[in-house]
Amino acid sequence: MKIKKVSGSMDEVINTLKSRRSVRQYRPEQIKDTELENILETSIYAPTGRNDQPWHFTVVQNKALIHEISEGAKEVMRESGMEWMVQLGGVEDFNIFHRAPTAIIVSGKREATTPLIDCSAAVQNMLLAAESMDIGSCWIGFAKFYFQNQENLEKFHIPTDHEVHFGVSLGYKVRENPPAPLRNKEVFSYFR
Repeated sequence: MKIKKVSGSMDEVINTLKSRRSVRQYRPEQIKDTELENILETSIYAPTGRNDQPWHFTVVQNKALIHEISEGAKEVMRESGMEWMVQLGGVEDFNIFHRAPTAIIVSGKREATTPLIDCSAAVQNMLLAAESMDIGSCWIGFAKFYFQNQENLEKFHIPTDHEVHFGVSLGYKVRENPPAPLRNKEVFSYFR
């Protein structure tokens, strides 16, 4: 059976995989709706345990609400007892989404087979799709802290049977991606 090639090449995919970086500076203008929709659509094509598709994506493009989530997360960070997190949570001008114009909150069904892994795969798809369109992105673990409060879950319409795992920031890059840090290539074992 011959595999049909889609437009583009394997080199483009590999280059996107190798060149994507976490972006922490964004231009203020909002990404286009068509770009957002394409990024979101790629997320639901990620693999899932038993095809549960346990995810939910809450898109926040309101600057005040993004700031509210950031400040709420920082409050939890300051109370964490972990020195580095307490310090970072206390930095007044630190924004967990790096002032991106779009934040996506990723939650997963608690009772699914592998919700954390499935949501992680969905986030990776979003990050790679964004990079393929030259849109900056960053995987935000701190976002879940704001959603430890039931009131906040309800405010953002997170499904009641879900738990927030991550956030993703999206926006146009201020500058080109830097080269990748050196990779440890001593991590492969072969049995042939």
